[in-house]
Amino acid sequence: MQHSQIDDGDVREDAPPATATRVPTQVIAYEDAQPRDDARPLAVETPVNLVYGSVPYAVMMTSPSDLEDFAYGFSLTEGIVEAADEIRSARVEAGEGGLRLLVDLVPGRLREHLARKRAISGRTGCGVCGIDDLAALPLAEPKQAPRTRVSMRAISAALAALGPAQTLNRETRAVHAAAWARLDGSLVAVREDVGRHNALDKLIGALIRAGTDPADGFLVITSRCSFEMVEKAARLGAAVLVAISAPTSLALDRAKLHGMTMCAIARSDTLTVFNRPERLILEGA
Repeated sequence: MQHSQIDDGDVREDAPPATATRVPTQVIAYEDAQPRDDARPLAVETPVNLVYGSVPYAVMMTSPSDLEDFAYGFSLTEGIVEAADEIRSARVEAGEGGLRLLVDLVPGRLREHLARKRAISGRTGCGVCGIDDLAALPLAEPKQAPRTRVSMRAISAALAALGPAQTLNRETRAVHAAAWARLDGSLVAVREDVGRHNALDKLIGALIRAGTDPADGFLVITSRCSFEMVEKAARLGAAVLVAISAPTSLALDRAKLHGMTMCAIARSDTLTVFNRPERLILEGA
């Protein structure tokens, strides 16, 4: 499965490892209860150990594709780096029971990271497991949100394009997606993963590696819109976040804090605006 990359910018097109595996199954109809042999593709879930300067930092359960993007996005949204150029390289190697993602930081950033290192063991797409104090909940540095305005027509176009772009989910029905859309609704990049946070981290990594201006588009996610998703979007600098599922109360609080337009429960015919509706361009306006 190739990752969905629609733009021809600077994001690399390396062939990822297999992200689905086919297993034998039996299908049984309620009416006649006669088993029928079949086969079903399952999403591959792999432990990935992120390592900075030879020191393990986190084990995350991920889909084993776009891991270089994941290294960049995770490092940004975790606050380990402030910009893509603080990462010198990221490479994947086989480890016992999974993969190791070796991230080489510039010397000053590595020293700062090691001074405040925390370790988290990952459930699938784990957001805040491993913190030991409420004050340690992620909070992006408040910044002036871009003066982005997005038309309803563009959001509708992005939603319509996202389904066909989710190649792994179409095969397995088991993964989340995060996408970046231009202001006309065309998709620049789509990333998929068994973890919703991971999908967004991979997308953010692809965007910062390509030098994408957050003012030039908006985010679309297929998962529940929790506060961590808003925080990651804020670290990127996105002004508009569109979610197919509903937000949580804390997600809305964080969207207000960051001045982010939050649209959720986005469907083909309607969406619900929870914050900063003035960024939306209504048809005929």
